[in-house]
Formats: sequence, C-alpha cells, structure tokens
Amino acid sequence: MKHFLLVFLGGGFGSSLRFLLGKYLNSETTGIPYGTFAANILGSLLIGIILGLAAKNEAISQQHTLLLATGFCGGFTTFSTFAYENHVFLKSGDFMTFALYTIASFVIGFAAVFLGMYVVKYF
Repeated sequence: MKHFLLVFLGGGFGSSLRFLLGKYLNSETTGIPYGTFAANILGSLLIGIILGLAAKNEAISQQHTLLLATGFCGGFTTFSTFAYENHVFLKSGDFMTFALYTIASFVIGFAAVFLGMYVVKYF
C-alpha cells in the first residue's frame, strides 16, 4: 500500500506540473504543443538522472524511485497527449509539424534519457 501511495503522490505532482506547463507554453495561435514537448523532454532527462542514481550503487532507495520515476515522471510525461496532438496535426493536414514534432520528441527524448544517465555516471 505504501508503494501505491508513493506512485499516487508523485503522479499527482507530475500531472499538475504538466498541466501548468501546457497552460502557459502551448500555443493557441500556432497550435504547437510546446508545453507537452517540454514536459516529455524534461521528464526524459529526469528519469535518466533518477534511474541512473538508482543504478549507481543504489544511490536512491526503491521508495524514492517509485515516487520520482514511476510517479512523478510517469504523471509529468504523457504519451497519450502526444499521440492526440499528432492526430490533430494529421487531421488538419499539417504534415510538416507532425513530422517535426514526432521526430524531435523521439530523438531529443531519447537523448535526454541518455544525457541524464551520462551525467550521473560521470559526475
């Protein structure tokens, strides 16, 4: 039950922060979801750091990993919103934004995870 509550609390904070990023960064004028993009990239970097620390001599506990990686990062990042936003781009015929957003999200997201783990490993 304790593990469930840790994930629940972390997810609530992560989801709330993602909501605020979307509210203030998503562009209603252009329709470009800067907030979702920022949340997914920052969340990827954070999960790389958190899991890097967890793997490095067990620098953080299982409870902290559940709270921060599973809970916070799980609530903060969002694949479902990313998928919906891409649906909107495709439906409107905005294939260039769809392609750029999708490729940038995957490439920069993966790079952020690796960067986070690299930072923990070498610093």
